Amino acid sequence: MRVTHLPIRYLLLGAFLLTSLLPVTLITGLAFYEARTALKTEIQHDLETRANATADDIDRMMFERLQNVASWRKLEVMQDAMIGDVDKRLSKFLAELKDSYQKVYHGLYVTDPQGMVIAASDAAMLGQPLGRQPGWFEVTLAQSTIRVSRPYNHTLRMSTEIFDAIEARPIALLVAEFNWLEVSDIMSGAVSGRTSAALLDENERVIAATALWQNTVKARISANVGMQGFQGLTEIGWRVVFSQHRDEALAPIRRMGLIFIGLLLATLLLSSFIAIPLARSISSPLLKLTDFANRFISAPSNLPPPAGGPAEVASLSKAFAQMIADLERSKEHLTRAAKLAVVGEMAAAMSHEVRTPLGILRSSAQVLLREPDLSPEGREVCGFIISETERLNKLVSTLIDSARPRAPEFRLTNISELAQQAVAMLRTQAEKKAVTLVCEAEEGVMTACDHEQIMQVLLNLLLNAIQILPQNGKVLVSVRQLPDEVEISVADNGPGIPPEQRPHIFDPFFSKRSGGIGLGLAVVRQIVAAHHGEISVGESAMQGAEFRLLLPIKETP
Repeated sequence: MRVTHLPIRYLLLGAFLLTSLLPVTLITGLAFYEARTALKTEIQHDLETRANATADDIDRMMFERLQNVASWRKLEVMQDAMIGDVDKRLSKFLAELKDSYQKVYHGLYVTDPQGMVIAASDAAMLGQPLGRQPGWFEVTLAQSTIRVSRPYNHTLRMSTEIFDAIEARPIALLVAEFNWLEVSDIMSGAVSGRTSAALLDENERVIAATALWQNTVKARISANVGMQGFQGLTEIGWRVVFSQHRDEALAPIRRMGLIFIGLLLATLLLSSFIAIPLARSISSPLLKLTDFANRFISAPSNLPPPAGGPAEVASLSKAFAQMIADLERSKEHLTRAAKLAVVGEMAAAMSHEVRTPLGILRSSAQVLLREPDLSPEGREVCGFIISETERLNKLVSTLIDSARPRAPEFRLTNISELAQQAVAMLRTQAEKKAVTLVCEAEEGVMTACDHEQIMQVLLNLLLNAIQILPQNGKVLVSVRQLPDEVEISVADNGPGIPPEQRPHIFDPFFSKRSGGIGLGLAVVRQIVAAHHGEISVGESAMQGAEFRLLLPIKETP
C-alpha cells in the first residue's frame, strides 16, 4: 500500500488552522459550559430562595388557621350549642367571624353529634346535615385535637370538638371550611414569568399548584423544599416545589452560543487569510534546505546551507551547518580511534614480547658493569644499553597508557600546590638546558580530580616544552580560578606551533619533535576528557606555544 505524504505547506496550513481554531473552540466550549452552569446555579438558588419563603408563608398560614379553630372552640358563645342555638346568637357570631376574614373561609359550622348543623355562617345550612369527608391527618394545638380532611373542591375542612365547660364532655363539633385557593394565591404571588410552583403532600401528590405547573413538569429546573412546620406544630410532610422551563431558563445561553459560533466562523476566515501566506513563507526556505540536504548526500561539499526565512528555519540551517562540522569532527575522531586501536594492538604485543627481553638486556648490562676488568668502552656500551632499555620501557608504558587509560579517581585536590610540585620535580632537568621554570598560581584553587593523572598531564606538557625549547628558554605555568572552572596554562617562548598543525597536535603518532612518537599529548587529551574538561593550544604572550587546560570545579568527588 502506497502512503501519500502531504506537502509541508498543506501540513503547516492545517497546523495553523488547528492551533488557531482549537483553543478558540475549547475556550468557547468552556465558557459556554461555565456560563450554563453558573446560570443554572443562579436559577436554582433563586428557586430555592422563593421555595423557602413560600414554604414559610404556607406554614404560617396553616398555623394561623389551625390556631383559629383551636381558640374559637373555647369561646363562651360555643356553649350555646348545648341548647341548639335557639337564639341564633352562635350563628350570628359565626357569620360575623366569616365576614371579618373576608374570603379566607368558605363557611363556619357547628354540628351536633349526629352531624346536623345547629349553627352556621350561612343561614341556609341550618338544620341540614353536613356531609362527612374522609380524614387526612390530625394536629394537636393548645390542647385541642384538630382533624383535617383532604382538600375537595378548593376547600380544606378543619374540625374539632366543643366540650361542655362544666362536665368536660363533647357536646358539638366546630367545622371551618378553609378556602384552599389561598395556598395557590401565595404560590402565584411568588412566581414570575414561566416559573411555576406546586405543593406536594407526603405521597408526592399535587395538592395545590399554579397555572403553569403542568407546562413545566418536563424539561425543567426545579428546587424542592420541605415544610418544617411553623413553631413545630404543623409537621405534616408537605413539600414546596418551584420549577422553571429549561428552554426559557437557558435562552440567554443559547443566544450566547450563537454569538460564539459566529465568532468561530470569523476566526476561521481570519486564520485562513493569515495562515496561507505564512505557510508559504515557512515552506519555501524549508524546501530549499531539503534540496540542499539531498544534494549534500549525493555530493558532499563545503558550501554553506541556504539561509533566510523565519528564525526557526534560520536556526535549522545553522544547526545543519553545525551538523556538517560535527561530521567532519567525527571523521577526525574516528581517525584518532583507529590510531589508538593500532596503539592498543601494539601495546598488547609489546607488553609481553618486548618487556621481557628488555629486562634481560638491562640486567645483563648491569651485571657486566660490576666486572672489574671491563674496559671503559665496554662500560660506555653497557650504559647505552641500560639507558636505551629504559627508554624503550617508557615507550611501552606510554603505549599501554594511551590504549587503556585508567578511570580517574576523584579526590579534592589543591591545584595550586599540584602545579608547584610539578615545576619543582622538573626544575633540575630544566636547569641542565638553562630553561627557566616559573609558576604563578593563585592560592587555594581547589577541585575534585585524580591527583596522579593531572600530575601526569602537567609533567607531559612541561617536558614537551623543556625538550623543544632552546638554551635560555622560559616556561610559565599559571593557575587561576574562574567562576565555574579552574584554568591551568603552560606557556613558553619557543618556536610555537604553526596554526595548520594545531588541529592535529593531540592526534596519536603526530609529533613535530625529532625522536618523538606523538602519544604524550594524545594521553593528555584522554585524561582531560575523562575529567570532563577541555584542552586547547594557541600562541602565548611570549610568541611561543600555550596549552590552556580547563577543569570544571567540583567540591566533592
